[in-house]
Amino acid sequence: MFIANLVSYILVLLGAVNWGLYGIFNFNLVSAVFMGDRTVGAVIVYVLIALAAIWLILSTIFSGGILRFRAAHEERAKA
Repeated sequence: MFIANLVSYILVLLGAVNWGLYGIFNFNLVSAVFMGDRTVGAVIVYVLIALAAIWLILSTIFSGGILRFRAAHEERAKA
């Protein structure tokens, strides 16, 4: 599950950077990469970022408020 958390976190950060660029400079990074904001690639990226955000919300709720970025065996080794 820590891999899903890490990938989701990276995707959400990408979405946040895209929103920041759009808000400050009126530049949509995803649209620039995929040559349009409604192309298949751009829509897939937008959907993946939304799913990643939902995953992080649900993962945090179901794990008791703890978002894990380490494998369980790494945590046991430190204890």
